[in-house]
Amino acid sequence: MKILVVDDERDIQALFQQKFRKEIRDHEMEFAFAFSGEEALEFMKLNAHEAVLILSDINMPGMSGLELLKRIKEKYETPPPVVMMITAYGDDENYNQAMKLGADDFLTKPVDFSALKEKLKPKIA
Repeated sequence: MKILVVDDERDIQALFQQKFRKEIRDHEMEFAFAFSGEEALEFMKLNAHEAVLILSDINMPGMSGLELLKRIKEKYETPPPVVMMITAYGDDENYNQAMKLGADDFLTKPVDFSALKEKLKPKIA
């Protein structure tokens, strides 16, 4: 499974590679990283439907994760990638807006990697 992680904090790449070391080594998961919404859209354009799951931060400079979510859900319809939103702010407004725009799940920071792995298991099988 190819996963695109979108976050303006660059240290997230090392963190995901560390937390998913076994899954990467066993070729269960492959990660790509984009550090802005614009970069994520460029990745999607160049790699078509390779990313079956997108984990996106909401609060980023430039294009927000919510705007990215809206564009992905409008453009990639068949099959649409699963999009999980990640935010440091677990407020109702962000949650409701993300769900209205078509988010498949909503996670808060700091990411509970054990819980995330559990959510991803059915998608790997």
